[in-house]
Amino acid sequence: MARANVLLVDDEVPFVETLTKRLSKRGLDITPAYDAKQALAKLEESQTIEVVILDVKMPEIDGIEALRRIKTAYPLIEVIMLTGHATVESAIEGMKLGAFDYLMKPCDIDELISKVDQAAARRQEHVEKIMQARIKEIASRRD
Repeated sequence: MARANVLLVDDEVPFVETLTKRLSKRGLDITPAYDAKQALAKLEESQTIEVVILDVKMPEIDGIEALRRIKTAYPLIEVIMLTGHATVESAIEGMKLGAFDYLMKPCDIDELISKVDQAAARRQEHVEKIMQARIKEIASRRD
């Protein structure tokens, strides 16, 4: 099974570079972004990103606002929130806005990969259901 295409968003450059290497070695296709504006631009450019790993605490546009914008523009993309500054409030807010899950930094690499795989599988399920619904709709027009 092909591994997911992931957008990794964090303002800590060494963290992004290290995690990109570690996740790439495990077969994930990683696109790095160093702030929310860059992440939103990369989502606009790419049709292949399935999962976003998104830091909560970032300058200018924080992770919660970025999540809101991502889910509005790209509702099928799954978002995993990642933070070293977890608060119950931000976790609840993120989940209400449609985050797939919420992990604390530093997180276990195997747990993160497992969450990415689960998120990508959920996205694929949603895509397939939409396609099936469209096929039924087209077929019903012919009857």
